[in-house]
Amino acid sequence: MLLLATDTSGKNGSVALARATPGHGKVDVVEVDPLAGGTFSAQLVPQIAALLAKHGYTKSDLAAFAVVSGPGSFTGLRVGLAAIKALAEVLQKPIAAISLLEAVAWSSPTRGRLLAVLDAGRHEIYAGDYERRDYERRDDARGADEVRGDHEFGPPLHMHSERLLSRDEMLAEAKGKPVVTPDAALAEVLGAAGVQCKRIDYPDSGVIARLGWEHIERGQTVRPEDLEANYIRRSDAEIFSQPRR
Repeated sequence: MLLLATDTSGKNGSVALARATPGHGKVDVVEVDPLAGGTFSAQLVPQIAALLAKHGYTKSDLAAFAVVSGPGSFTGLRVGLAAIKALAEVLQKPIAAISLLEAVAWSSPTRGRLLAVLDAGRHEIYAGDYERRDYERRDDARGADEVRGDHEFGPPLHMHSERLLSRDEMLAEAKGKPVVTPDAALAEVLGAAGVQCKRIDYPDSGVIARLGWEHIERGQTVRPEDLEANYIRRSDAEIFSQPRR
């Protein structure tokens, strides 16, 4: 089946096509195309159409969607979610809503409890407290050794919390806990504070497709009308608005 994944949460984004087979964990990412920041509303839908056409597909071939639901840019997230909502509603296909913090934690080689962090601007940090578990391996009835995934033994990645923290709060939270981030400046701050930090590549839409497929296989999907952004931070309008008397 053909899966479309998008990320419009940051300054730059991406869109990916991937092929997956129900009942199997392997996902073949066909192509990942970058999206330039600031032009998501003009780029996203035409680029999806061009990517499908390039590989001989139409939107009717799409069987599922994976989309970053946050945290990130309010405007960027709205653009990406609106496009996926529209496609999924027309095609009546499932959506996997993926937290960017979950994608960071999922991309880490670290096992056990870890903190996934992203720069939120304004001297604040998006922090996801996750527990990464290994897949379990056992013999089947025929004696063949095979990997049994999360759908049989529970999810390999468990979220304890996702929060917006000050830098000082984040440093206190990170004590005694491995931290993973794709942000170079943040990794430098953590290293200077003596925190065990692993810097990874920024998770693109190929990563979102693979993680999204895990969600889909577990039945963790949402309907178009239920797809919402995971902002974590309130908008300026909410922060500065005064109640009317």
